[in-house]
Amino acid sequence: MGEVNALNLFQIVEEYNSEELEKIKKAYQYARDLHAGQTRQSGEAYINHPLNVALILAEMHADSDTICAGLLHDTLEDTNTTKEDIASLFNKNVANLVDGVTKISKLNFSSKQAQNLANTRKIITGITEDVRIIIIKLADRLHNMRTLQFKTSFKQQENALETMEIFVPLAYYIGAYRIKSELEDLSLRYLKPNTYRTLEEKKLKLESLYEPYLKEMLFKIQMMLNDKNILNEIKIRTKNIYGIYKRLCDGHKLSDIHDLFSLKIMVDEIEKCYIALYLIHSEYHPINDKFKDYISNPKTNMYQSLHTTVFGPNDRLVQTQIRTFDMDKVASFGLATYWDIMKGNAREVMQQDLKEKYQFFKSLVEINSVFGDNQEFVLQVKKELFADKIYVYTTKGEVVELSKGATPIDFAYKIHTDIGNTMVGAVVNEEHVSIDYQLKNKDRVKIITDELSFGPREEWLDKVVTTRARRKIRECVGR
Repeated sequence: MGEVNALNLFQIVEEYNSEELEKIKKAYQYARDLHAGQTRQSGEAYINHPLNVALILAEMHADSDTICAGLLHDTLEDTNTTKEDIASLFNKNVANLVDGVTKISKLNFSSKQAQNLANTRKIITGITEDVRIIIIKLADRLHNMRTLQFKTSFKQQENALETMEIFVPLAYYIGAYRIKSELEDLSLRYLKPNTYRTLEEKKLKLESLYEPYLKEMLFKIQMMLNDKNILNEIKIRTKNIYGIYKRLCDGHKLSDIHDLFSLKIMVDEIEKCYIALYLIHSEYHPINDKFKDYISNPKTNMYQSLHTTVFGPNDRLVQTQIRTFDMDKVASFGLATYWDIMKGNAREVMQQDLKEKYQFFKSLVEINSVFGDNQEFVLQVKKELFADKIYVYTTKGEVVELSKGATPIDFAYKIHTDIGNTMVGAVVNEEHVSIDYQLKNKDRVKIITDELSFGPREEWLDKVVTTRARRKIRECVGR
């Protein structure tokens, strides 16, 4: 099994990065020697786990440092090698990545809880140093969740809960939808096994019911695109089981879920996405309020696509997602796609874009700088970043991501400190609102400022939910 996986790994790497294959083979041999004699709870050789983590990374076309770190990710914790050994055998980058995903030793803590909190913080803040740390951790967690059947029932539930609370939001924030969806489904399988099985059966039945209509639509749309000489590829996609579960929890009926089945339509240029949209609407009637243009206005995790729900054959509702081939790669793996698109300097562009384009990154840096205590830090991240979000618009139509319960004061400070400090009022959807009004999804927000205002008041501290707003108000009122 291990040898087969190793050959698979080498084959994938050879296809996209043959010049680094020897380095990866060396990392595999080193990890195999270090883990020799160690087994997993399933009874298989331990090396199978890091090998599978490296395979997940190779499927994303990860750079050689990341794949080496994937192979070596448990060596500092479970063997007698050191960070210095890895640096001298490979390089500093590999050593730093392995160190970044290694748990802090329990010898440093007085309790298991203190160790867990410190490690959770280390995982979450790893992204600020190098986004590849999070990508390795996600691959590690994905393989652990795929092999969770060998753990005790208590451990299964504990791991599934932690996955939902920490790893699913992290996967979402970097745009890695494919990993996010699989982690959600694997977690639900252990947290609510009966619900999972019931939904899985319903989904399979509906898939066989819908299949002929979806294939008919796919064929017709493909013909229309081919007639216009538009290079295309179309795939049928079903919503993941957790996604269905969440909609049902929100009070929807299965028949109400308009994006239960989707046709994913990929073309080669942005302009052709809009031509494809026109062609689809000329053949199938759209539901107007289900149209979203995430190409002109990407999601805050840089996801781009056109979404339109139409009446398909036999009055079935079908969502179509239209995007370019590159957008589709980003939709699957998020920032990890840069390895494929940017090649050589992917790591630098990843980190740069993360700082400049991803709104959650600034919030995370802010929370990390304000909360010294690990427990307070983890609680604030879960409350402010990993809980439900709202998305509101500026007057220019830009999307701003905020925690649920955020007010115009939070919005003002998110835009700019000076706007928060000179704020005297707020207009939401063309109507004046109080400054402690709770913003809702899709609100259009305008902040009224006055250079001569008294600045923030102390009572504003009770009207905000974001760390940034609270810190800026405290700085101004001297508390």
